[in-house]
Amino acid sequence: MKRAVRRSVVIGSAVAVLVGYAALDAADLAPGILTTRPLPPPPPTATPGTRTLPVVPQPTPSTSVGMPLGSLAEDGAAPSPAALRERLASVLGLPALSLASLVVRDGQTGTVLLDERGAEPQVPASTTKLLSAAAIGQVFGPNDVLTTKVVGGSSAGSIILVAGGDSLLAPDQGNPASVDGHAGLGDLAAQVADALRRSGTTKVTVSVDLSYAPGPLLAPTWSASFRPDGITGAVAMLGRADQRAVPGRPGPADPVAGTVDAFLAQLRKHGITASRASVAHSLAPLDARVLGSVDSAPVLDQLGLALTESDNALIEILARQAAFRSGAQTSFGDVGTWVVKRVAALGLDIQGVALSDASGLSRENRVTALLLTDLLAKGYDGRHAALRLAIEGMPIAGLTGTLEDRYLSGTAHAAAGRVRAKTGTLTGANALAGSVVDDDGRLLVFAGLVPKAGMADARAALDGFVTALASCGCRA
Repeated sequence: MKRAVRRSVVIGSAVAVLVGYAALDAADLAPGILTTRPLPPPPPTATPGTRTLPVVPQPTPSTSVGMPLGSLAEDGAAPSPAALRERLASVLGLPALSLASLVVRDGQTGTVLLDERGAEPQVPASTTKLLSAAAIGQVFGPNDVLTTKVVGGSSAGSIILVAGGDSLLAPDQGNPASVDGHAGLGDLAAQVADALRRSGTTKVTVSVDLSYAPGPLLAPTWSASFRPDGITGAVAMLGRADQRAVPGRPGPADPVAGTVDAFLAQLRKHGITASRASVAHSLAPLDARVLGSVDSAPVLDQLGLALTESDNALIEILARQAAFRSGAQTSFGDVGTWVVKRVAALGLDIQGVALSDASGLSRENRVTALLLTDLLAKGYDGRHAALRLAIEGMPIAGLTGTLEDRYLSGTAHAAAGRVRAKTGTLTGANALAGSVVDDDGRLLVFAGLVPKAGMADARAALDGFVTALASCGCRA
């Protein structure tokens, strides 16, 4: 009975991996139907908030795979380790993978089917975010939000903008249907202006309270070029959605200053004469009157966005808050150490694992491929809501996030819509960790950490590795 329940949970969890192909099939861009029998849903592990991620765009012919997937396989249909290795032989011989750590597990049982240097600590790059997501999800519940508020100051005509961890504020009105820009500074200003007018106040000075989850803006182990190049934004507990950093378009050096400027402008639009206080930072009085507040999208939706788009600053912001709420210190290194401890609390082997940040930008980070696959396998067993939500945020091959432009042509095209994985890219360190449903309908979990190879060669080798898994089956 226990085995049957486990099978039902895993099959239901695998539906998240199949969402990419389901979109293709539903849009009549791939023939056939996804499965020949209904799949039981997993037992509920949490009551989710209103989900807005992952956002899967309408598929195009370029992302349509050639054949429909079959039914999900039963317990007895696990691939044979020997047959799997035989199928992967040509890929494993690629020069780019000569020093790589490669692990494949059966997603249904957790059994290791392939282990090539899986216990060797490697630079994980952005696959670090999977560990951070597991830690963040242990602190924040599915309905938890981040509140930005304004309170009255200690002197007449002074008000304080209190940072609450939302770095995705809209500069004007918020959009309740969106994760970034969910809460708006314009909406906050409207509330504050109304409260001020009721008390007869039309002129104020504004300071900001940054006492929540304080810490440095940039990590000492990061390259000095990362922020100017848009690889990451500054890590602050108050920021705007329209100032998010993307490669080639950097965010501001001081996100808080830009957010305060936008708030001042919104107050003026609502008839309040507003200026910066002579002392920019202050602590809100404990008994301060709340003049207005706005709530972010659920934190776990923000986490999904961070994973899908590999947003380095956002995952650091969320991890720092989670560590702060747990009573830990909030330097980048302290948060990394806290993440590792939280992963260990899940009963996973952290031998050789060390983190200097939560995003994976630090070259001092070390993670094993065995740990990544163990973490992913736990996410699919249906008993860990936070890990399930983290998996939902991973990009889908050929459709979303950092996998949107991969698996679109050549032999790798066969895996489009069937792979859900977190990418990782640093110079000389490339990674891919996630899951795929093979041709026999079996869910496989994998991780590949590739050191000392060029990005193009490493990426092609990893994509070839995953494509071989997708087309395998490999039963004895």
